[in-house]
Amino acid sequence: MRKPFILVTAVAIALVAGACSKSEPPAPAKAAPAPAASGAAAKNAVGDDEVNPRLLRRFQPLPTSLAMQGQPATKEVVDLGRALYFETRISKAGDMSCNSCHELSLYGVDNQKTSPGFGGKRGSRNSPSVYNAAGHFAQFWDGRAADVEAQAKGPILNPAEMAMPDGATVVATLKKIPGYTEMFARAFPGQKDAISYDNIGSAIGAFERGLVTPGRWDKFLRGDKNALTSAERKGLKTFLNSGCMVCHTGAYLGGSMFERVGVVEPWPNQTDEGRAAVTRAPGDRMMFKVPSLRNVEKTAPYFHDGSAATLDDAVRMMGKHQLGLELAPEEIESIVTWLKSLTGELPPADYIAKPTLPPSL
Repeated sequence: MRKPFILVTAVAIALVAGACSKSEPPAPAKAAPAPAASGAAAKNAVGDDEVNPRLLRRFQPLPTSLAMQGQPATKEVVDLGRALYFETRISKAGDMSCNSCHELSLYGVDNQKTSPGFGGKRGSRNSPSVYNAAGHFAQFWDGRAADVEAQAKGPILNPAEMAMPDGATVVATLKKIPGYTEMFARAFPGQKDAISYDNIGSAIGAFERGLVTPGRWDKFLRGDKNALTSAERKGLKTFLNSGCMVCHTGAYLGGSMFERVGVVEPWPNQTDEGRAAVTRAPGDRMMFKVPSLRNVEKTAPYFHDGSAATLDDAVRMMGKHQLGLELAPEEIESIVTWLKSLTGELPPADYIAKPTLPPSL
């Protein structure tokens, strides 16, 4: 039985669930009226896959480049960043790299609820994808890093992740590897001491800015209506008519704001206070960065706590906790059909492949 739609002032952190500020009117009946439907289903005429162009203005195709404005990365910086992304020697046990939790061949995740770190410890949050992340307004679930350059420096020193004691130790480790001395000198010419912790973050960030995944959704937004199937367009309409475009919008369908998880019904897991742990502001409790829906088909499990094992589960939970809706099975299936169309193309294999790393002495 569907619950009444509940209006909320701040809509959803969702990993999923759809969105629109105003819905389209149903098509006029041409035969005897069918039994009345409710919620999103009532706003989607059967067989009608036309999407209001006005609603599509809330989305944009991926930009052609996520390079830092005014600071295009050189090949030398990107090559260094790629090496550091796969480098395990900058972890305490010598067995973890950025790619351990954000596997580039798996759309930038490890498909685990939470990732194992130093000594088998598990982090408290699900590892989000690094693909397209450079375009987000902030990094980490709680937004504590402004950009990917700052974010890259966090896990290396996190005791539950790579667990290095401090940046100086990381720098000293790399200085013992002759090949890195040469790579840093080429990447940051003119610097007296090029191997620095800030430069490590800058190089990894420069590499991550090339992790962009355009796909059929971008072609659709640029005017190719046949880029999506009829079923996918219907799923988009169900998504739009369900209530979350305010959050899942823009080029990344998320990644542009914080939102409270559990707007309508409290989130089951209340142990992680979200952004409040950073700001210490009571009003930020249970606030998290709205995740991007790009490549969401490939990045299970979902949400900051990894509590949804499947995309169907994620859609259902967002309807319930963020919108006060008990979405019907056919609505969930329709939304998921569209969400799968957001899977993009991985960068060229040579860009994301592990390079030959400089040998130790």
